[in-house]
Amino acid sequence: MDTVTAMRATALSLESVSRRYGRRGGARETVALDAVSCAVPAGSFTAVVGPSGSGKSTFLQCAAGLDRPTSGTVRIGGTDLGSLSEAALTRLRRDRVGFVFQSHALNLVRSLSIVENVVLPLVLAGADPADAGVLARGQDLLARVGLAGRGAESPTTLSGGQQQRVAVARALVTEPAVIFADEPTASLDPESAALVLGLLRDAVRIDGRTVVMVTHDPVAASWADTVLTMDGGRLR
Repeated sequence: MDTVTAMRATALSLESVSRRYGRRGGARETVALDAVSCAVPAGSFTAVVGPSGSGKSTFLQCAAGLDRPTSGTVRIGGTDLGSLSEAALTRLRRDRVGFVFQSHALNLVRSLSIVENVVLPLVLAGADPADAGVLARGQDLLARVGLAGRGAESPTTLSGGQQQRVAVARALVTEPAVIFADEPTASLDPESAALVLGLLRDAVRIDGRTVVMVTHDPVAASWADTVLTMDGGRLR
């Protein structure tokens, strides 16, 4: 496999990525990530597990371009995130990355309808929120996640599990290269969690998306193709 083909086949890569907080070498320095390297194949489902404080959330933040590492290189689809300006990094996250957060407050905007929440990434990219095609895209995704006919409602009418399904629909709307999910089932009952995990699994199986999920739950991790274990800021 040549270098170009290999880069296309790798959706996400980290090379010797470290993230430190505080003064380097000082008594208050915290090493959240310590020279982490990995490659995530395109069209795969990867779970990152580990105890609280192991560095898995920092891993996701650096991998998704939400935080810049102290050292090392993060690439999404061959693009070095460290080479991008803040504006370019924002565009990359908007156009090529989807997010499903643990907190319902972060996932959905209460002042928008359910379908407006789904198409919000398209609107932020310049689409007309009243465009029939944009709204149809949102409604189609709501039907896919089992919420057909509820697009005009407020997200406050939904249960936690239903809100997470809307979040998955929104993560899919831009057809991203990578979907990052941060403890997406942490506050859900087993049935709702299975529905959300099934949707993430389908995003890989049907759409060929790449999913990277941080979780403390071994049951959730069992849905993934690959499980990476973090401890003390390192991959084990």
